Amino acid sequence: MTSDLLRPDPDELLKQIQADEQAHKRGKLKIFLGYAAGVGKTYAMLEAARQRKEEGVDVVIGYVETHKRAETEAMVGELEILPRKSIEYHGVALTEMDVDAVIARSPALVLVDELAHTNAPNSRHPKRYQDVEELLDAGINVYTTLNIQHLESLNDVVAQITGVIVRETIPDSVIDEASEIELIDLPPDELLTRLQGGKVYIPEQAARAIREFFRKGNLTALREMTMRRAAERVDDQMRSYMQTRAISGPWAAGERLLVCISPSPLAEKLIRTTRRLADELNAEWFAVYVEIASKPEVNPANRERIGRVLQLAEELGAKSLTLAGSSIQEAVLEYARKNNITKVVVGKPIKPRWQELWKGSIVDQLIYASGDIDVYVISAREGSSNPIMSKEWQPHRPLGRYLLALGLVIVSTLLGISIRGDLEPTNLVMLYLASTVISAIFLGRGPSLLTAIAGVLAFDYFLVPPYLTFAVSDTQYVITFIALFVISLVISSLTARAREQAEAATMREKQTAALYNLSRDLTSATDLQQVANIIISQISLGFEREVAIFLPEGKQVYVFAASPNYQPDENELAVATWAYQHDQPAGRGTDTLPAASLRCHPLKTSNGIVGVLGIHSKDKTNFLTPEQRLTLAAFANQSALAIERASLAEQAQQAELLQATEKLQTALLNSISHDLRTPLVSITGALTSLDEQSEDLDDENRRSLIVTAREEADRLNRLVGNLLSMTRIESGAIKLHREPGDIQDVVGTALEQLGKRIANRKVQVDVPDDFPLVPMDFTLMVQVLVNVLENAVKYSPEYCMIDVSADLVDDMARVQIADRGEGIPPEDLVRIFDKFYRVQRPDSVSGTGLGLSISKGIVEAHNGNIFALRRDGGGTIIQIELPLETRE
Repeated sequence: MTSDLLRPDPDELLKQIQADEQAHKRGKLKIFLGYAAGVGKTYAMLEAARQRKEEGVDVVIGYVETHKRAETEAMVGELEILPRKSIEYHGVALTEMDVDAVIARSPALVLVDELAHTNAPNSRHPKRYQDVEELLDAGINVYTTLNIQHLESLNDVVAQITGVIVRETIPDSVIDEASEIELIDLPPDELLTRLQGGKVYIPEQAARAIREFFRKGNLTALREMTMRRAAERVDDQMRSYMQTRAISGPWAAGERLLVCISPSPLAEKLIRTTRRLADELNAEWFAVYVEIASKPEVNPANRERIGRVLQLAEELGAKSLTLAGSSIQEAVLEYARKNNITKVVVGKPIKPRWQELWKGSIVDQLIYASGDIDVYVISAREGSSNPIMSKEWQPHRPLGRYLLALGLVIVSTLLGISIRGDLEPTNLVMLYLASTVISAIFLGRGPSLLTAIAGVLAFDYFLVPPYLTFAVSDTQYVITFIALFVISLVISSLTARAREQAEAATMREKQTAALYNLSRDLTSATDLQQVANIIISQISLGFEREVAIFLPEGKQVYVFAASPNYQPDENELAVATWAYQHDQPAGRGTDTLPAASLRCHPLKTSNGIVGVLGIHSKDKTNFLTPEQRLTLAAFANQSALAIERASLAEQAQQAELLQATEKLQTALLNSISHDLRTPLVSITGALTSLDEQSEDLDDENRRSLIVTAREEADRLNRLVGNLLSMTRIESGAIKLHREPGDIQDVVGTALEQLGKRIANRKVQVDVPDDFPLVPMDFTLMVQVLVNVLENAVKYSPEYCMIDVSADLVDDMARVQIADRGEGIPPEDLVRIFDKFYRVQRPDSVSGTGLGLSISKGIVEAHNGNIFALRRDGGGTIIQIELPLETRE
């Protein structure tokens, strides 16, 4: 039992090992933390850097702001300073740290002052802490400085204490992931003395700072917050140490927090408060937004606010998600119970009390149904400067919808006037109810409400006696008016809500259908270009944006495919390259290069990054909603797998082609080695005999050796010529010089070139005297007939005649060479035109199997055909067809 208690927690041990492995690859971050300007953070950082330099560490300054303090400038002068990058903005040159220069210099340690600084517009990253993260990813250690008021989770607390809203903030995750934090402390009295002595700001700025910010009470509070934050960090390190080493202690059950947000102005405060509460409890926390199925949020401003709040929660370390349900309290509590949530944080209602009594309070419902789950209710302080939340209902635009709504009322009134003598006024009410329904369905909520109100007034004025007055002679019509008005409002509200739900469902269905179609189409696609076209088509359809796919080429990427009429420019290509190199989303709507018009997502699989997906919107105000970002991530995952599969298929095809090429090369070597060696041996033997036995040879023997050497040399020349011709045909280097030629001349020239090889054979030529001229390359066609005739000589007996004939078939000139040999088996009739292929026979004739293959290449270059046929009675017919007119 004791051994179990002392055994290290395997989860914590694994987490620590993974963290150590990650830290080994990544640079280490040390933060010099203070509570205000002037406590000595920059000086302490420079002093520590100087000591590291004395220890032999390569130290450079990436960015240090001395504020013209003499002692700080003296410390800076001892270290290497990298040049800053100049950025022009509205005609003013601003300087920032050059991240690329630091990475290229690759020092062991770089100093970067003012971690929370906001970079100049058009910089790679909006914030300096993002530059620091890139340096850490590059394996460079960083020293930096930070004041406590720049932490995002403390933003509203600092504003409440000091009365100053700090605009430059960083996520708490940055300080949480720091390798080391050094607290730089100075008593407030000493800091005020330094401030008054002009050692922090110039006298005019110092006096203003003392009045507005540097009050002793403010400084004391900030100092306490800084010490608490540093103490929390030390406590976290101590707990981690105890857990990984199984040191016994009072371990309490872990807390898990859930904050429920809405488009309310309180949402950001709820997020920050929950973050602080989670830090105090050392608890994991979640941020959720509940979308009611019967009442989806359709206001673009509210949806954008929800997206920003969820993103803020992620930056502060939460897991954010969107839940769907029939009611907020049911969805929240169901998720809380399934995920062991111990505390739920909600905002105090800001609606009037009468609306809570009318519609019910979500907070009360949560508290009533929470059971063992604690519910924390957070309220806004008096005089909060939070922006006013946009109203749920907004009139529909354009104004034409309201005019159409009034038109419906007018049409209903005219119809009612025409039949009011035949029906009771109470029956005419249905005309206005119908117009209200039509308006709600086709025109929207605002016009339908106008139709309801105008309908009641028109009914009273035109259709209830006395006419053309709002006076009512019969009090029963008062009930009719009230019923008409209430029913019209209810119908208008329900119909408009159903219409909005249908629109939201249509949008989700459209994206879901696009994702389904993408998965279905990609299943059967194997070609990389086909895969890219499917991805672009389906994502463009689902998101109504232009799409580009970038594929890697070394460390860069290039545009492989893009939507029609869209071509990414150099800046967008740079965004895609950065996303590929750093394996992070970049561009529009992200923290990296947000000014770009293209949003890039790395396409990542288990084997690495296979490319980058970019989506482009012409409308600069049209950002992706949180749901769209999640859907896009699903698209990106499917696309990455499809691209990887297509790439692997291409690699397999190339490997198969390489294997076939190797087999072909082996066959070529095996075939040619014999055919080259035979004439070479004969030539070498003849020449050797002539050289060594010249005196002993008579004239007849000498002449016989010379003839043998010449014949074998001719044979070798033909073999090499065939190889060269095959190479030219395969490379497409063969050029035709077409001129009208006589087939009979071609046959005669071929027979003449064959010479002794056909001297003992009978050849019968049958070409009509009036045979038309055929456009062809005369020399190449002679070579075709030479190869075919030589093949006929090899594979037919000497006593058999070879027939050469020509005739016309449609618009083709046909030449046939027929022999009386053994013939070609049916299964080999097509294959004999393949390279190096020869019919396998016991009495195999020597040759490389290139003659007919070369002939086929030449004939097809003339847009003709060549094929083999079995001859009746035995033998083979090689048939050549050439067009009588030149075809391009």
